Amino acid sequence: MRQFLGLPIDASAQGPSIDNLLVMVHWLMFVLFIGWLSYFIFTLIRFRKSRNPKADYHGVKGHYSSYVEVGVALTEVVLLVGFAFPLWAARVNKIPDEKDATVVRMVAEQFAWNVHYPGPDGIFGRTDINLVSSDNPLGLDRTDPYAKDDITTINQLNLPVDKPIIIELSSKDVIHSLNLPLFRVKQDAIPGQMVKVWFQPTMTTTQIRVTLSRTFSLANGIPEELATLTSLEDYRAKDSTVIVGKGGSFTDDLLPQLRQAGITDVKAAPDTPTEIACAQLCGLGHYRMRGFVTVQTPEEYAGWMKDQESQLQQQPQQ
Repeated sequence: MRQFLGLPIDASAQGPSIDNLLVMVHWLMFVLFIGWLSYFIFTLIRFRKSRNPKADYHGVKGHYSSYVEVGVALTEVVLLVGFAFPLWAARVNKIPDEKDATVVRMVAEQFAWNVHYPGPDGIFGRTDINLVSSDNPLGLDRTDPYAKDDITTINQLNLPVDKPIIIELSSKDVIHSLNLPLFRVKQDAIPGQMVKVWFQPTMTTTQIRVTLSRTFSLANGIPEELATLTSLEDYRAKDSTVIVGKGGSFTDDLLPQLRQAGITDVKAAPDTPTEIACAQLCGLGHYRMRGFVTVQTPEEYAGWMKDQESQLQQQPQQ
């Protein structure tokens, strides 16, 4: 059923419970569709004019339809009380302790995602609207002791795997909507409000790429779909020269070299499967509001943070 609905892979701990509810709702809708369609066809045949030339103003006196309606109502109550309410409580109300989570602030604007990390001290520095500029979209006050080690990025969200992530979401201008399909996250960013949304990634971006990878044959040339993907491994010539490196693209001009090396099949996957999308029409540049999520191992994430801290120290102090 998940494949029939076209659901993407689950890359978060909360994904399966959300998908299960979606599947159950669609099964209910399918049963209702078949049931009411069958009943409609039955009434067209059963009460056709040739069989009932004279109108019967008393109608059918059975209560079968009432029983069906009660059954449908009870099923919807079970879905709502037994599944939807507990899921809402777990996903929205039970936010993990910040001490056990990675806390990130995201501020949406036309047309970018501004990401704010608290730095090694774990405390977000002060922001001031009067300091907002093209070079400082968050208005971060670097004179504040807590802001000196804060890290900011634009359209790039790095996260550790297997750890709760708390995103403090807000907007600088209009309503936007944070959409992370593989993590089953969608939350509106509302001006003047800070909304917390959380999830726990269970797969790194590299693992997701491997899961989404496919093998393509080069017998008839470079497949059209392959041109939009990147390689999962190095493909080398007979002298060990790299023809297409890991993460590289396959182009028509490389086809003779691949064939000469005896490579008939290649493995490729989407280069950036974990994207940040804005699910709310937010202006003429809405199509440009695209960001990227990179889920890393704890060691890779720690290395990335150290690299960001090093770059921050090299910047001139304001």
